[in-house]
This record gives sequence, structure tokens and C-alpha cells, in this order.
Amino acid sequence: MRDNGVRELILIAQDTTDYGHDLGLKDGLAVLIELLTDSVPDMDWIRIMYAYPGYVTDRLIEVMASRKQVLPYLDIPLQHADPKTLYRMKRPSNIEWVHKTLDKMRTAFNDKPQRLAIRTTFIVGYPGETDEEYQALYDFVEQTRFDRVGTFKFSFEPGTTSEPLGDPVPAEVKEQRWNRLMELQQGISLQINQSYVGKTLDVLVEGYNDGISIGRSYRDAPEIDGLVLVEGELPVGEIVPIRVTGAMAYDLTGVPAGLKIL
Repeated sequence: MRDNGVRELILIAQDTTDYGHDLGLKDGLAVLIELLTDSVPDMDWIRIMYAYPGYVTDRLIEVMASRKQVLPYLDIPLQHADPKTLYRMKRPSNIEWVHKTLDKMRTAFNDKPQRLAIRTTFIVGYPGETDEEYQALYDFVEQTRFDRVGTFKFSFEPGTTSEPLGDPVPAEVKEQRWNRLMELQQGISLQINQSYVGKTLDVLVEGYNDGISIGRSYRDAPEIDGLVLVEGELPVGEIVPIRVTGAMAYDLTGVPAGLKIL
């Protein structure tokens, strides 16, 4: 793969932590990552997406932190943070377990050159979501400070497991809750992005337009997260060190490292 110009390998599934379960493997995802990094040692980036927090084991965390090809990035689809809402969603509702898992992951990367970036998604206005349940979600996002958050308004779909619950939350309430949560996360994202100004990040260049190159750092999954906008036209497909010069809520701006700014 590397010989054909592949710079990034993304492991993606509805739940990547379920890998190997049908084969009787314990810690199957960790085993897969070890095999991949051993088999393709010159692969630049390996990204893991959609890992359920209840199955992010100590071994998986250790493998992610010790294998340099594995990006310090994880997408954990939480959907909500109130136990009662999660119970109605038929999802694991032990929020304390989520806190412990996130703390363990962040601790494992404390001494690494790059901090761990965590992305997640939430649904507001799920049937039966009370003001108190929504506030629990809001407080959780404010406290946990995710790098990236996708927020969606519940949409009724016949034939789904939520169909018997109907769609009782008014559309205007969903809109208010969505706007409030997005505004909170935009502020958090901007603060986190601002912490990278003056630092150097490796950026995978994916194109350029009007003298500006467009790329992604380790914190940016393709077509989901932000971009890094770089002065000048850089070679597409190459990973280039970029000094971050500016930050927006979702994107960063920068110049090639070593370039002096007058």
C-alpha cells in the first residue's frame, strides 16, 4: 500500500472494538493493530474510528499509545450522556465508565508529543428527553471538552427501534437544544484549536486552490473534521510539517515550518 502512495489507513466499522469477536479473539482490535503495524511498518498514519467506550480495553489503549503509526485520535460514538436517555436508546448507560475510559486514554498520552484527540456524536430531542436529561448532556460536553463533536436532532424513522416511542419532543425544542449545544462546542473547539497556534503539526496535503494548500492533521478525519489551510502550493499526497499561525472554530491556518513571517 505504501508503495502505491497510500499515506493513511482508516479502520472503520459500526464498532471497531467488536473486531475478532466472531473468531473468539480477546482484544481483537488491539491484535489487528499489532499485526498491521508489524506488517506495514512504513505506513504513515493509521486512524481508528467508531470505538465503543465500554470495549476500549487497557490493552487497546497501550497499543495505540505505543505504536507510532497509530494516530492519537479516536471516534467514540456516545449519542448521549444521561443514563435514562441512553437506556431508552438501548445503549450502555454507565456514564462513570465512560469518564474512567476517557481519563485512562488521556493519561496514556500525557507524555506523548501529540495530545489525544477525541471525537464523538450526540443526538438531542430523543423521545422522552427532558430538560434535566438535556442539561446532563450539556454539562457532560462542557466538562469533558471533546476536540470534535457532531450533534444531530432526532428524526423519527418508521421501522427503527425508537418507533414505539414516537416523536414527542417539539421541533422548536430540538432546534433550541441543538443550537445551544453547538454554540457550547464551538467555543470549546476554538479554545482547543487556539492552543495549537505556534506549534508544528504534520499535515497530509490533499489539494490546493488559489495559492492555498488544503490538508489534514492527525486530529482531522477526512470529510468529517476540520482542515488545515496552508500558504503556498504544496505537493499533494505528501505529509508536510506546518507551523500553525491561526485558529478558527473548526479549522487551522499555517505556513510550512521554517518559513519566516515578516
